[in-house]
Amino acid sequence: MARDTHRVLPTGDGDWKVQRDGNSKPSHVTSTQQEAIQIARQISGNQGTELQIHGRNGRIRQSDSHGNDPFPPKG
Repeated sequence: MARDTHRVLPTGDGDWKVQRDGNSKPSHVTSTQQEAIQIARQISGNQGTELQIHGRNGRIRQSDSHGNDPFPPKG
């Protein structure tokens, strides 16, 4: 089962965008990654989605689950 995911991604021109998988346009574009992360955390928490934060190189640097995690940690 595929997870519903919001992502913080670089735009390529120095800005950062918050975009949900499957959407063609970002929901927010900000000038800083930190601002995009704050917005994305709130949206992801409200909608119960996965949040993946990408670095400038496009690679995932952090992932948080705000919904039904199919692989919760033990303990």
